[in-house]
Amino acid sequence: MVESGKLDADDRRVLHALQLDPRASFARIGTVLGLSERTVSRRYHRLRSQLILRIVGHEQTGRADWLLQIMTAPAAVDAVSRALAARRDTSWIAHLAGTGGLSCILRTTATAGDALEQLRRMPGIGSVTAQRLLAPVAGVGGWPGRLQALTPEEQRALIEPERRAPSVSGTGRLPTDEPLLSMLAADGRMSIARLARGSGMPESTVRRRISELTARGVLMFEVEVDPKLYGRGTDVLCWLTVRPAAVRAVSEALNAHSEVAFAATTTGDSNVMAILELTDSEALHHYLADSIGALAGVERVRTEIVSDWIKRAGPLPMLRR
Repeated sequence: MVESGKLDADDRRVLHALQLDPRASFARIGTVLGLSERTVSRRYHRLRSQLILRIVGHEQTGRADWLLQIMTAPAAVDAVSRALAARRDTSWIAHLAGTGGLSCILRTTATAGDALEQLRRMPGIGSVTAQRLLAPVAGVGGWPGRLQALTPEEQRALIEPERRAPSVSGTGRLPTDEPLLSMLAADGRMSIARLARGSGMPESTVRRRISELTARGVLMFEVEVDPKLYGRGTDVLCWLTVRPAAVRAVSEALNAHSEVAFAATTTGDSNVMAILELTDSEALHHYLADSIGALAGVERVRTEIVSDWIKRAGPLPMLRR
C-alpha cells in the first residue's frame, strides 16, 4: 500500500493528467509528461491494484443526485451498509462518527419517490432524510489538492485535443448503450477491446459511442483517489445554512478553498453541503474558524467526521484479473 506522503513527483503528475483526461492513452500522457508509456502504465496499475485509484464512468442525463442521511439501529448498521453498497444507484456511502448513522448519494430520477420509499422500508432503517443536490459549485473538475502537479503548458497539451472535438455529435443514450455504460461504471479505463467483447459492439462503434456520449454530457468520468496519499486523513461532511442573497458569493469562495473536495447547493434545512479533505481535527478547527467564519452570509454550520467510507464513486470493485 502506498502510504500518505509516499507519492513521488511523477505519481502526482500522472494523477493530475488522468484528472484532466481520464481516458487519455498512456502514450499520450507519457509524451506530454516526458515519461515512457511503460512508466505511466506501471504507475497507474500499481495505484489501481492497491484500490487507492479508480476511474468511474457515470451516466448523467435523466438522473438526479440525492444526499441521504440514514439512521439505523446500531446492530443493523453493517447489514444496511452492505445492502446499500450492493445497489447500482448508490455511491459515496459513509459511516458517520458523530451520529453513528450513514450518509450516501442516491442517483435516481428527479422525483425519486419510489426509490426513497423503497429505502425507507428496508429492514433496520429508522429514518431517511433526503436532500436533492441542485448544482455543483466546487470540485467539479476534481479536488484542487491533486491538481497542482502539472505546468500550465502540460495541462493545455492534455486538454486541447479534447477541446478540438465537436461539442455535440451523434445521438444521445440508446438502449444498446446499457452494457457499455455498465462496464465503464465498473472501470472507466477499460480497454476498447474488452468493452467491445462485453458489449457486443465493434471496436469502432465503442470508440464512437464513448466520444458521442461524452460530448453530449450523457457520460462523464470521475477520478477517485485516496486523499491520504496527499496527507489528508480526515474526511468531513459539512452542511452550511446560507442566506439566499449570499449563496453565490459563498459558492465562489468554497470553489477557491483547497480543503473543499466537492460542494453543491441543496434542498432542505441547509442549502449548501461540502465534502472536506483535511489533515486532522486541528485543521478542521482552523478551517471552520478562519475560512468559513470569514464568509458573510453563513448563518449555521453542521459537520460530521467520516469514520470510514463503505463505498466510493462506483460499484464495489471486483477482484483484479
